[in-house]
Amino acid sequence: MRNSLAIGFSLALFWLLNSGHFTALLLGFGVLSVVLVSWISHRMDMVDHESQPLQLLRKIPTYWAWLAWQILLSNIDVARRVWHPGNVIDPTVETLPLALTSDITRVVYANSINLTPGTLVIDLKDDSVLVHGLTREAIVALQSGTMERRVASLESV
Repeated sequence: MRNSLAIGFSLALFWLLNSGHFTALLLGFGVLSVVLVSWISHRMDMVDHESQPLQLLRKIPTYWAWLAWQILLSNIDVARRVWHPGNVIDPTVETLPLALTSDITRVVYANSINLTPGTLVIDLKDDSVLVHGLTREAIVALQSGTMERRVASLESV
């Protein structure tokens, strides 16, 4: 039930932000549509802890800040390697073991790798991730496990 209320609140907030109109008629239509969509989603059993990862809300802002810093550092590294011919670009493909257990953390991890310039997830499985790195150093940084540990800490209570 908690997840159904969260999806209803999210839909209402999204509707209000996009609508920009606060007349009684339009607010009534908004409430009606949010209640209808929430009820249909609940009846179809589409609302669960994976589709509404409420447990991530508390820790996600600090993770986003850390990820933004990593994206900035990677951007600088890639730009430096592209513009300075002396820097080596050594494309590497590596399968990394994955200890993350939930679907949501595996997806957050894969998306974080994709957002970081110089790395790209090619394949994501339950126990491993296939990553293409622009350099060997990018793969070694992922092998250190820092990003995976930070993603895993998002779900710890």
